[in-house]
Amino acid sequence: MVEFRATTIVAVRRDKDDICIGGDGQVTMGETAVMKMGAKKVQKIYKNSVLVGFAGSVADAFSLREKFEEKLEEHGGNLKRAAVALAQLWRTDKMMRNLEALMIVADKEAMLLISGNGEVIEPDQDFIAIGSGGNYAYAAANALFNHTEKNAEEIVKESLRIASSICVYTNDNITVEKL
Repeated sequence: MVEFRATTIVAVRRDKDDICIGGDGQVTMGETAVMKMGAKKVQKIYKNSVLVGFAGSVADAFSLREKFEEKLEEHGGNLKRAAVALAQLWRTDKMMRNLEALMIVADKEAMLLISGNGEVIEPDQDFIAIGSGGNYAYAAANALFNHTEKNAEEIVKESLRIASSICVYTNDNITVEKL
């Protein structure tokens, strides 16, 4: 089976009204082939009030995003309740249990990482990163967030640029969504 590797996603909240999530555009097949340069892995959902970014299998991520939107509808847009409901479903449903992806979701109240192991994690600081280049982007976001006055969008873009200069599975074709 050919393994697809891809994605660096980073989210930053500078203030209640300065929230961004961004991702690179690369999808890599195996160890040597770039299959796509301009994939969009971040979106606004639920009446343009929630940001979502995903890493992992693209088809799995789309399925999870749809399920998450359903949970947002069921819970009246409450991000935390919807995230917990999705994580519970993801962990216990026979079909969903095999989905391989991670999601970062954010609104004006919270920023969360959701995984298939049933985890819903709120970061200690107002930034988080996932994916192949996630550790590089996280380190860059940490430095920029804590040692500059850059806004959320600037931090997201620069963190992704730094990750793309280090991680072979991350490119500098960056997409950013902002609340």
